[in-house]
Amino acid sequence: MIRWHALAWPSDSFQSNVKYQTKYFKQRLDHFSPADDRKFQQRYLISQKYWKKGSPIFFYTGNEGDITWFAKNTGFMWDIAPEFNAMLIFVEHRYYGKTLPFGKDSFKDKEHLAYLSSEQALADFAQFIVDFKAETHGTQNSSVIAFGGSYGGMLTAWLRIKYPNIVDGAIAASAPIWQLEGLTPCDRFSSIVTNTFKLAYPECPKNIRNSWKVIRKLGSTKSGRHTLSTTLKLCNPLKSPSDVDALVNWLSSIWVNLAEVDYPYPANFLEPLPAKPVKAVCASLQKPLANDTLLIRGIAKGLNVYFNHTGNSKCFNTDQDATSHLGIAGWNFQSCTEMVLPVCMDGVHDMFEPTPFNLTAMAAICKEQYGVRTRPFWAQTLYGGKRIKAASNIVFSNGNLDPWSGGGVLKSLSKSLVAIVIEGGAHHLDLRHANKDDPATVKHARKIEKMHIAKWIKEASNE
Repeated sequence: MIRWHALAWPSDSFQSNVKYQTKYFKQRLDHFSPADDRKFQQRYLISQKYWKKGSPIFFYTGNEGDITWFAKNTGFMWDIAPEFNAMLIFVEHRYYGKTLPFGKDSFKDKEHLAYLSSEQALADFAQFIVDFKAETHGTQNSSVIAFGGSYGGMLTAWLRIKYPNIVDGAIAASAPIWQLEGLTPCDRFSSIVTNTFKLAYPECPKNIRNSWKVIRKLGSTKSGRHTLSTTLKLCNPLKSPSDVDALVNWLSSIWVNLAEVDYPYPANFLEPLPAKPVKAVCASLQKPLANDTLLIRGIAKGLNVYFNHTGNSKCFNTDQDATSHLGIAGWNFQSCTEMVLPVCMDGVHDMFEPTPFNLTAMAAICKEQYGVRTRPFWAQTLYGGKRIKAASNIVFSNGNLDPWSGGGVLKSLSKSLVAIVIEGGAHHLDLRHANKDDPATVKHARKIEKMHIAKWIKEASNE
């Protein structure tokens, strides 16, 4: 299963300057059942370093992971907080990080997981803001601007759509709110990944496409699996054809990850990576490699860039392709119930092995694993799908290198539903801390975002 990831690490020096308090908020388990009085502890982080009485609150809608990770990663909010005298609040999404409603039993069974949904999470955020402002002196007239990236960006947009009386505006970065069943062709995602690699070196995606047949051929024999294991420096040698299936899925996820984090400067997200990592990985795949041995060696060199840029890795673990800060257990459940984001590959117009999206098969697996019914159209019912023109005060930003941009809002829908496409931008580049190597396009995007934030704050103060 290919999934997407959240915010990337800024520089180490910036991380050390992030200061916040960690607190907990008593939140209702079920916002939609008046008879259910059960509550749990929801973690949030707060910084009032720049805040002045009546000034705005910048509110981060937590993603599928540990909230401290996002607080350290959302540099844009920290960069502009002094300019707006803003208070910064990052609220952790239920069932992620330390916000586990049932503690160690939170993922025990479907009864315990029943309260994990975007709808409940949005209600958490809305109720938090209402109660926080009621209890915190000087915030009653503070406007609230929401920020989020990736799944968090989806939540940010939906928070403004569902609760416009609570949130005054939203910066939704790399938010694939249209990557839903029936709204966006499932092959658009893989086509963008391929194009990102093609922009680095035209031959690179061709070599990756050709590599699947070679891997399958070698993987069909014991000696071939040994060759793959040693050449690719795998920690666990390939022992069976099913291991080869896992290898193909793992490699596919890595190519996707690289497209997401193709930042113009070194970053430490997923793995420590050099500037423009796709170009670095494709350096060994930039020429036609018809020879099987040379092709697998080229793939191996690319993997070495992804997993061993620091030179400290002796072998590569096919069980891991992303940081442990992201909550796989919770996200897999959400993917089975409501966050059905179709992705497919045809092997012709993209660089991947053909992989159709089979909703029926997926639903069967989800039923077997969690005992739940997949609802592929529920998110559209809840949040409007593509019929959101009645909403207002949202900026949707997407980088053209980011595969999730295919399911994003790429054209402005009104004067207050604004789309920004960042040429040369990867996954929510604009939410990252400002960097000297930022392209002019992302600098311009941040100026537009700041302009709308100032406008929303002014409008809220006049209401």
